[in-house]
Amino acid sequence: MRSKSIGECKSKQEEDKILASEVSTLKQIFTTQLTDKKLKEALMRVMYAEMLGHHADFGHIHAVNMTQKTNLVSKRVGYMASAACLHPGHELVTLAVNTMRRDVASSNHVEVCAALIAIPKLVSKEFLPALLQPVLALLDHAMEAIRKKAVMVLHKFYTIEPESMASHTDKLRRALCDKDPAVMGAALYILHAMAEQTPAHHKDLVPSYVSILKQITEHRLPSTFDYHRVPAPWIQIKLLKLLALLGTNDQRASEGMYEVLNDVMRRADTGINIGYAVIYDCVRTVTTIYPNIPLLEAAAGHIARFVQSENHNLKYLGIKALAQIVQVRTNPRPNPN
Repeated sequence: MRSKSIGECKSKQEEDKILASEVSTLKQIFTTQLTDKKLKEALMRVMYAEMLGHHADFGHIHAVNMTQKTNLVSKRVGYMASAACLHPGHELVTLAVNTMRRDVASSNHVEVCAALIAIPKLVSKEFLPALLQPVLALLDHAMEAIRKKAVMVLHKFYTIEPESMASHTDKLRRALCDKDPAVMGAALYILHAMAEQTPAHHKDLVPSYVSILKQITEHRLPSTFDYHRVPAPWIQIKLLKLLALLGTNDQRASEGMYEVLNDVMRRADTGINIGYAVIYDCVRTVTTIYPNIPLLEAAAGHIARFVQSENHNLKYLGIKALAQIVQVRTNPRPNPN
């Protein structure tokens, strides 16, 4: 595909003309006998065309067939093309389910990863039962990358059919104790989704979340998780959202959070944007859980830097956060005890 020509297009009409010609050429190419190398190149061009909004459905069956290849590069291209071009309700997905089921049980980690990347894009409620147990088994895999991807696939399964994970919560909770922080971070997302549905069933995890957040702020995670010197900021933000959810109208749970929330704000106040993001979510948590006056005052002090900033976005966030703090101070919640 003449990607340079497409990049130089000055209108959508010019781009469409080039892509229409490319799709026509590809259609002819697929009618000939292709080597694996040529087929991979053609499928990459099909993906590019479809991502730019042009239908190339004549290549879909070739993508699904390529997932069955023994050559690992071909298999990965097949899965990538299938995930990019097909959707869960597509009739060709039926042909790919058995291949995905076989590959997630493979002893070759490349095959397992390729299948795990494609499954969230292709799985539907109809085929979920066929893939659930093989993916659950991967939570105990020796490779951390596969454990992480397995947790992400299970999150997708939960969004499709929440009941499918009802009896497997303990396995997901164990992922919080995984020796690799990336696996733990992935588990937070599905546990947050579950907690949104039934907060009462997840209250017992508050001490664990507080402990993890404390370890992160104290830089106990590898430096590879740092971003602009802020330790694992996106994991921090997800933990703060979980604590806000579980501490709402719960004085006992909230009291266990006060110290770490104060520490998070203090350590994140470094004058850089990602630190401001952590502080803002921390303030949102502080104003959502059972109120603590010293903590609210500390939050107001940290958020004052937002308002004083020359950045209009930070000013807006600062005003919004201060409004939340004032709302809590003027409307104190009743003590349930």
